[in-house]
Amino acid sequence: MVNIIRIKNASFYAYHGALSEEQNIGGIFEADVDIYTDFSEAAIKDDLKLTVNYHSVYQLIMKVANEKKYHLIESIAYKIADEIIKNYNRVQKVCVRVRKNTVPVGGVIDCVEAEVIRSNED
Repeated sequence: MVNIIRIKNASFYAYHGALSEEQNIGGIFEADVDIYTDFSEAAIKDDLKLTVNYHSVYQLIMKVANEKKYHLIESIAYKIADEIIKNYNRVQKVCVRVRKNTVPVGGVIDCVEAEVIRSNED
C-alpha cells in the first residue's frame, strides 16, 4: 500500500540565485514535499515510530535551504530529495518542488519552480 504525506509551502528566506545580487539580497522561497510511504500500520496503531516524522523532514528542508548558497533551485530540490531518500528508510518515493518567488526575468511572473522525483530504487 502506498500513502502520501505532504508538506506544502514550507517557506524560507535564503540567499540563492545565479546573480550576485540575489545571493546578497536574498528572497523568499517555498518548498513542497510529497512523501510516498506505507503508513497504514502507523495509522492503525497511532504510532509515530511507524511512519515518516514530518517534523524532522521539515527540519531537514530548512537545514538544506540554509546550509549554503545555491545558484539553482534545481540544486536545492535535488539535495532535499536526496537527503530524504538517504535518511528515511520508510520513504518509497519523494517528489520535491522548490519555488522562487522573486525572479529577475525582466517580466511579471508568479514564480519559477523546479521539481525532482526520486525513489529508493534510484
